[in-house]
Amino acid sequence: MKRIILNQCWLAPMAGFTDCAFREICLRAGAGLVTTEMVSTKGLVYDSSSTKDLLFTNGHSDHTAVQLFGSEPEFFAKAVQMPEIQAFPIIDINMGCPVPKVVKTGAGSALLQNFKLASEIIESTVLASKKIVTVKFRLGWDSQNIVASDFAKMCEDSGASAVCVHGRTRAQLYAGKADWEQIEKVVNRVKIPVIGNGDITDAQTAQERIKNNGVSAVAVGRGALGNPWIFSDFSGKEFNQNRLEVIKENYLLMAKYMPAERVVPAMRAQMNFYIKKLNLGASVRNQLNRENNLERVLEMLADVIKN
Repeated sequence: MKRIILNQCWLAPMAGFTDCAFREICLRAGAGLVTTEMVSTKGLVYDSSSTKDLLFTNGHSDHTAVQLFGSEPEFFAKAVQMPEIQAFPIIDINMGCPVPKVVKTGAGSALLQNFKLASEIIESTVLASKKIVTVKFRLGWDSQNIVASDFAKMCEDSGASAVCVHGRTRAQLYAGKADWEQIEKVVNRVKIPVIGNGDITDAQTAQERIKNNGVSAVAVGRGALGNPWIFSDFSGKEFNQNRLEVIKENYLLMAKYMPAERVVPAMRAQMNFYIKKLNLGASVRNQLNRENNLERVLEMLADVIKN
């Protein structure tokens, strides 16, 4: 596993954000590991082209984990044996997604209420694959049902090699503060590595969490959006400090990996995070956000960089 993990500061999986282009940017910046967006086991097994598109890595799979979600052990067993999964050294099972359309299928955070099924999914995945299997989950369903320590122990007993704990409950979604005391309790409960996730917004915080809370690594989610520099600050790796040039590079990578008509809509959310940190006038920001033509966006970025 040491050959796979470059350092202790990782990019967490985020649906709609951790596409191949952004993962590549973060690896260039010094991320210790990156993870795909959530990939449906059923989508894989039923040969969904849109699902398989999420697995494209452009040769960066050595330091990329694939995150799978679902609620049926047999689909996990089939999915991890598919050719598209073989390039990834780590399989991460999502048991923390709070989104209703995922939860209502019995997947994601719903599994925090079903230890038996969660265990069967982990065991099925471990038995069907020789790869490293990790599990990402939340503290519990709500503040009255904090189960993280027991859930982590179940994951360990079921064969997981590591767990990643998001310090919020399902009920919190992304509101409030991550509870790192609960994450620390998980660290003290299990022998396998624990990765902490939640409210990591800069390299200093990442280093403090590793030192003070005992986690083996941190996974950075929203703190990395528009801010791949968090990884270079942590790792000391040289990375382009010109924000506009990095935005342009992100666009060009997207254009390389997906049809041109999809690039601008797909990048728009990323763009909003990037430009929050720039002192651009409102008219420039609005133009960049409203423009739908890729060539025009690139021209506008080139003009702003020049000026």
